[in-house]
Amino acid sequence: MEAQCCRSAAFDCTPQPAACCPDWMAQLPDALPLSRLSIPGTHDSLSLFGGRRLRCQSWGLEAQLAAGVRFLDVRCKLARGELHVYHLCTFQRASLRGVLRRTLRFLRAHPGEAVLMRIKEELPIFSRPGFATQLQRCLLEEGQGSVWCQEEVPTLGQVRGKIVVLEALAQEVLGIPYEQLSISDAWNVLSLERKWVQARRHLERAASGDPATMHLTFCSGNGLFTCPEEVALFVNQRCYQHLRRRRRQPVCWGVVIMDFPGAGLLRLIVESNGLQASRHITAAPSSPTVHLRHPHSRGDRRRSRHSSARCPCRGPSGRTLLPAPCLCRRT
Repeated sequence: MEAQCCRSAAFDCTPQPAACCPDWMAQLPDALPLSRLSIPGTHDSLSLFGGRRLRCQSWGLEAQLAAGVRFLDVRCKLARGELHVYHLCTFQRASLRGVLRRTLRFLRAHPGEAVLMRIKEELPIFSRPGFATQLQRCLLEEGQGSVWCQEEVPTLGQVRGKIVVLEALAQEVLGIPYEQLSISDAWNVLSLERKWVQARRHLERAASGDPATMHLTFCSGNGLFTCPEEVALFVNQRCYQHLRRRRRQPVCWGVVIMDFPGAGLLRLIVESNGLQASRHITAAPSSPTVHLRHPHSRGDRRRSRHSSARCPCRGPSGRTLLPAPCLCRRT
């Protein structure tokens, strides 16, 4: 009875999802840019410990991926020469190396899929030197050619079986520049209704905006008088209702990022790609790579013309290869 109270189509704080959808990307055309996909994601994806004030998920990494989650939000601190996963000051009993290995293990079993991974330094106001160097080393050693570290948003065909890195480093180029995407992340929640209004507006912006721009909508939040679970219980239900009203329309919702998502909400996000994919086939883009459209947001990270826009080189097969240990830098 308790488990039933903790699970609905929109919200789930039980240990395992009610349904699995491990191969939904495999059915979509290679030519689809990631910016034209509706992608379910989780906020603070490894935040399983710390009590109600900090816990954001109840499913482990493998359960999230099996349920259809394809965007992971991984927050790390550099400690004792390694990157460990944290939520604020609480260690989440995982390392970045372990997260990369487990994600790539899933992708080897499901080679038609791709996983977006935002890698962020937790509490950067207390930043330790060497974070970018250690991140680059992890991606090089654990990625084994299966990590997309370019600044451009790829097509699905370019990254099947790979992790697509989103990062917010000031100088080094190790993935898609996170802060140059279209993002709604009103995480400090004073009003649940206001939080939902902000998320809904950005979902509609994703549905009607530039298809070459990747949109990320965080439905998650926390606050002085609430907690992640309470925010998710309220916002996820309204998100489910909103998407359900338009489920028979061709809509690209972008990346929808949640705490404690329910299997029904994940399914609505995933199923919107069937219609979107059909529409895309009749209007395929002429170029296989989509470039970023927000160079003006929070710091100009554009390169000068004489420098390459790619950190890794490309092999004969067109696959992305991570570079030697030197870092590319943004100018």
